[in-house]
Order: sequence, then C-alpha cells, then structure tokens
Amino acid sequence: MLLTISAAASGVQMLPGTKVVTTGNPTLDYETMPKHFDLQIFVEDTAGRTDLNRLTVQVADKNERPVFWGNMAIQTVRIYVLEGMPPGLIYKVNATDPENGELKYSPLPESVPFRVLENGDIFSRKKIDYEKDPHCYFLNITVTDPEGLNSTKTVNINIININDESPYFTTKQRIYRIPEEQSPGTVVANITAKDPDDEDSPSRLFYSIQSSDTYFSINPSTGVLQVSGRIDRDVPPLQLHPNVSIVVRVEDSPRGGHSSEMEITVIIGDINDNPPECNPSTFRKEINENTTAGIVLLDLRNSCKDIDVDPPNNLFSFTGLSGFGSNNFALESAESGRLVMTESIDLENPSNPGIEVYSLTVRVQDIASPNYSNTIYIYIRIKPVNEFFPVFSSLSYEFNVPEITKVGSSIGKVTASDADWPPSVITYSIIAGGGTKDYTNAFWISPINGDVKILERLDYETTQKHFFTVQASDQEKTATASVTVNVLEVNDEEPICSPNFYSFQIPVSLAVGTNVNGFRIQCQDRDSDPRSFRYFIEEGNVNNHFTFSPVAGSNTSQLILASPFDYESGLDTKWIYRLRVYITDDNLLSAKNKATHLVKTGTVTLSIRVIPNPTTVTTTTPGFTVVTKRENLYLDSAWYVPFVTTLGSLLLLGLLGHLGALLARWLCARCPSAPQADGTPLINAPEKKKPKKEVALEMIKLNTVFDGEARDPVTGKMYEFNTQSGARRWKKNNEPLQHTAAVQVRSSATGNGGQETGRAEVPSEKVTSEKRKEPREAARPLSGPSQAPGQDGLEIPKQKEEPEDRELPSAAQQRRH
Repeated sequence: MLLTISAAASGVQMLPGTKVVTTGNPTLDYETMPKHFDLQIFVEDTAGRTDLNRLTVQVADKNERPVFWGNMAIQTVRIYVLEGMPPGLIYKVNATDPENGELKYSPLPESVPFRVLENGDIFSRKKIDYEKDPHCYFLNITVTDPEGLNSTKTVNINIININDESPYFTTKQRIYRIPEEQSPGTVVANITAKDPDDEDSPSRLFYSIQSSDTYFSINPSTGVLQVSGRIDRDVPPLQLHPNVSIVVRVEDSPRGGHSSEMEITVIIGDINDNPPECNPSTFRKEINENTTAGIVLLDLRNSCKDIDVDPPNNLFSFTGLSGFGSNNFALESAESGRLVMTESIDLENPSNPGIEVYSLTVRVQDIASPNYSNTIYIYIRIKPVNEFFPVFSSLSYEFNVPEITKVGSSIGKVTASDADWPPSVITYSIIAGGGTKDYTNAFWISPINGDVKILERLDYETTQKHFFTVQASDQEKTATASVTVNVLEVNDEEPICSPNFYSFQIPVSLAVGTNVNGFRIQCQDRDSDPRSFRYFIEEGNVNNHFTFSPVAGSNTSQLILASPFDYESGLDTKWIYRLRVYITDDNLLSAKNKATHLVKTGTVTLSIRVIPNPTTVTTTTPGFTVVTKRENLYLDSAWYVPFVTTLGSLLLLGLLGHLGALLARWLCARCPSAPQADGTPLINAPEKKKPKKEVALEMIKLNTVFDGEARDPVTGKMYEFNTQSGARRWKKNNEPLQHTAAVQVRSSATGNGGQETGRAEVPSEKVTSEKRKEPREAARPLSGPSQAPGQDGLEIPKQKEEPEDRELPSAAQQRRH
C-alpha cells in the first residue's frame, strides 16, 4: 500500500532524516483496515524542551490480484464426470477481487471439450466416450480483474467409465459342420466375445442360447458350444432340414445389462440347402475378405416385390446407394437391383480401418407417380480368412532344468503368433519326442499359453538331454519348433554302502589299532566322486572304542579298534555295541559350501559282541524257574477298544430294559385287575366323541297359548313358546306365564346310532278357562322312542295368550332348548 504523510499542526517542521515507517505487523490492507491513521509525535531536545504534534497517515488503495475461493485456493480441484453425460454445467469456479471488481474467467487450452463462461461456469461441450476420448483433462482456469491482474489455477477433470457398451463377438466363424450321432459333450465351437467397457481387465461375460434348441448347449462362462442331445439326421425334422440355427447371446451382467446376439448355423452332415428369405427392409450378407471385385452379392429384385397388379404400378427401380463404405460397392443398374463388389477388401491391409460390417441403404421407388418409396437396409459382414501360418518367436528353444525339479513345475514357455486380423486363437501341443523309457510323455504343454511343465521326475544319471517338437495351430494352419531340455546335475543320490548291516564278535583282549574282525566297508554314489565320502559313527560308540580308517577321502574304509576295553575298573559295562555309521558325500566341499549345497547321507548298522577272556573257574549252571507274566495292555492307537466295549454294554442294557417293559405290558394285558365295588373302572376310558345329531322337527299349530319358556342360547334372553304349535315370542319382564293345558314337549335327537340323546317333558295340569276347558294333552314326540316322564322334566305354569310381537328363535332352536 502507498502511504501519504501530512503534518496536522502548523509550525511544525519535519527535520531532514526523520522517517515514519510501517512495522509490517500487521501488513496494511486497504480493504480490511482503516483508511487513515492519526499519529501523535512527541519531540524532545537535549535541553529538555518538548513538543507534541499530530501526524495523519492516509492509506492509499493498490490493485491486488484476484483470489480463488474454496478448494481451488489451496489445491488442484478434481472433477469427476460420468461418460455419456449430456453437455451441461459440471462445475462452478468462484473467485473474488479485493477491490470488488468484475472478474472474467478463461480456460487454457481451448481445444478440450469444455468451455468456461465469463462467470466461472465450466460446461462440457459434448458427450464424452470413455472408450474413445481421453480419460483425464487438465484445464487451467485464469481469472482476470478489470485492470488486467490475474490468477491461474488448474482443474483436473476425470472421466468415469460406466457400463454403456454392448459386448461384441470376436468369433467370426458362423457355420460349423458336425456328423450326426455325436455323443453329448462333444465340442462344436468355442464362441468368444469382448466387452469394450473392460479394456483394462479381462471381460466377465455370460453366454446363453436364446433360440429353442434341444441339440446343443453352451457353457455360460466359457462360451463352449457342445452337443447336449441326440442328433439323428435320418428322422424329422433333420431329415428335411439338416441346418440347425442357434442364436447365441452374450451379456455383461447375469441380471440384465448390455448384450449382443449372434446367429450361427450348425450343419448336420454335408447338406447346406436353406434358401434365404428376403426381408422387405433388411438384408444381411457375409463374404470372405479378399473376395474378387465384380462379384454379385445381392439380387434385390428377386427379393423385393410390389403388391400392385398391373404395370407400371408394380414396376420399381433401385437408386441412392449410400452408407458407410459404399465406395466399395455399387448397383449394377437401377432396373436389375444387383449389388456388386467394386473393390476387394483385405482386413490385414494397414489402410483398412478394420471395418468388418458395412451398413448400406438403397431406396426402392415406384416408377409411376406418385413415386412411393421405401428404404432397404443392407449389412455386409466381411468374414476373416485364415491366410497366414503361425510363427514361433524362435525356431528352437532350450531350457535348463535341475534334476530335482518337482513334477508339475513349469520349466519354460514357447510363444507363437500370426498376422491374421482379427488375431487367431493359437493352441499348442507336443507332436513328437518328450518320452522316456518309463513314460510316453514326460512333458506337457499348455494348449492356451504354451507353458511347458514336466510330468515325471528328471534324472541326470539316466538322461542328460530331452528333445521334443511343439506345434502351434490356429485351427487350420500349423507351425513347429524344437525344444531341448538340458537336465542339470544335482547331488540327489545317497551313498550306498556294502554291507549295510553286519554282526560279529570280537575278543575283549583285541589289540588297539587292529582291523576289527577284518571288516571293510565299500561305498558308491552315482553322482559323487569316490573321494567325497566321509565316515563317522553317530550312535552306540560308548567310550569311543571304534573308529574308521581312513575317515574320509576314499570309497573304502576299515573298522579299527581305537582304545582297549576296561571292564575290570568298571569303565566299560556294555558287552554288545550297536554302532550307527553315517557316510556323507561332502568331503570335497568347503565349510562355506556345505551350508549351501545339498548333502546326502548313507547309513550302515554294525552289531559287535565283546567276548570275555576264558577263566579256570568251573562254571555251574544255576537252576532257574521261568515265570511268564501276561498283561493285557491297550496301546494308545487302540483307543477305540474301551469305547466300543462301553458302547456295546450300554446298548445291551437298553435292550434288556426295553424287553422288560414289553413283558410288563403283556402281563398287565393278560391279567386285568378286579373291578371296583361300585362298578367304576379303574382306568377312565376315554370319552367317546358324541355322534352328530340329526334333529327332526314336526310343527303342529294347536293354539296360540304360550305355556312354556326357555333361554335363547345365542342372546341369553328368555322366550315363551306353545308346546302344541311351536309358536314363540320374547318374554316380557315380570309377565306371568299364561294358563293353558300343560303339554309335554320332547326334543329328540338321534345320532348315527339311531338312539335318543336328549328329552324334555312337562307334566300335565288341569286348569279352567273362562271361555272353554281344554283337556290335558301331551305333545307327542317328533322322533325316537318315548321316554317316561320325570327325567330332566321342567314344569312351566300356564300364562294368558299374548300376541307375538318380536322375532323369535326358530322351532329347531326352541326344541333344542
């Protein structure tokens, strides 16, 4: 910032050399701090005289660079944009001018598919395709204030790949031939495809057959088409139609997604007679690459028809051949409608952009007015031809393999390729050599990647070199290369000594340095020098009585008595020595090499009995008794013996208990206990389910006197009824029962057995009526035999007749109650 200093009081002079400076803490800022400062300046001279004055400091504004906001102020901003997103706003850049001036934004470079408005909005110019466009863009955003000062920051725009591409088939062959009666599982074709979205990783695709077919199936993961049912050429429908068309679909997701379909034809036998049907709007043609120019591809006139009857209404012409790659094709004439090829197409030609399908359109138009027209779509597929032989990267391969290499290990790899486009699938095989005396094939090669592995253990001492021939095939053409496997020697053989076990006796007085019993050991090793042997006794050499001479450097050595026996002083107590002798093949190795080289060891076992000196003492054979003690002991490995014994005992006890329970039940059933005095059984028999009741009702209207009452089982209310006619009504509160001749009401219900299950009787009673005297009558029962009165009887006093004014339960409900 600029400073302007002025004296506030008159008469005050600023002496030369007097300065007012800023401290820099904080830095003066016109936008955030006061615009002027009033300073009091105190002056004192050497005589003690003083003066005080005021100094005004005015802060002048200075133009500053614009400042970005947010993350752009401190770092490069990363923006992620989905591919295929429509053009539009993707980000907004914010910046501010300390002087509050109007800012303008501009991008660099301007060639990227993005533009920046003057207000800082970043827009995409087009839909970005991840598979065709760059995956990342760097955009330098410059913000400029009105006076030309600017600041620049970088924006990193990253394009995110999405699943927006359909997989396409890489298998170009569409026609396959197989003989009939192939067994299920026979491979017909290997269908392959690729997904453009998976350019950085192997495609994960799923194959399926869409057409209804009972002869073939396809592996959903590998695309291998194979026979799944019997194929009989001699019976319909194959008798008339030997061509089986299969629509194969490839999808990039098991639950929907993008997919492509391809139709292949499997010809059973040698017949391929299936006349094409012309689609009115679409034609598809497949030709081999390098097809001779001038050949007729399609005759549109034979496939197109006009339903008009008379000419010239049914006459038409073909014009307007256009489309991608139309310069390679032409119409012979407008009247003939024959499509011919004008130039031969070579897929391997570098000038060819690798197009395999040409999309053409032809307009078919009536000659007569009003010249109706239609468009025909033609798709010409160029079928690759296998023109080139596979070529190995080398005519001969040589692999060095140690003889101790494990079976199944990879020892090398051969590679081959050809110049066909698209690249052919090459398979590898061994066609000659590679065998040993024990195995026909000692080596195996991966048919996919040419990786060579061993199938049996190699032995340098038997065979030092192996030779075989490998073949690379693209299903039609082949190439060969020779392979040499050099077996490298490794110390993998153990020293073998003779004898490897020896037993003998020596006298206790044998002199030191004597060859024990003349014993001599002789060793040999198939992969070691005779001087490489070293001898030492590992076990059983108590008091070091024995040694070998020489101890190393020879394939033969003698057993020598190194020290005398001393049994009298008790130093020696053993009379039988079992020596464990080790023979190693590391004598010629240095101490350093012994730690890194493979060392093999052979063993020899010696049994030496020391015979004491004879004495003059007469020996007598003492009598003794041999006591043989036998004890059953189970080994740790026989843990199952006590387990099986215990389990068998438990099962036997359970079986005996079950048999006892069955016997007790049988005895109770055969000998029942005496009945109780009152006739009640000791065990309550289960109550039998009552049979379903069948109620028969008979209604006879005798009079309207309500001489009975009962309770409704549904509502719980009391109602009155006439025992003769069955008439009923709800009972009013505190109303006496009407007086009438008593009747006997019986409700009879018979079950499935036909027996009566319930009755109700009302005894008769004589009453006198004002108008007439009614004799006592009894209601006859509706069904079932009669029952003597007095059982479950109910006496109901008579009441006067009253009109029925409410809805009453049915007669069936009345009689049930």
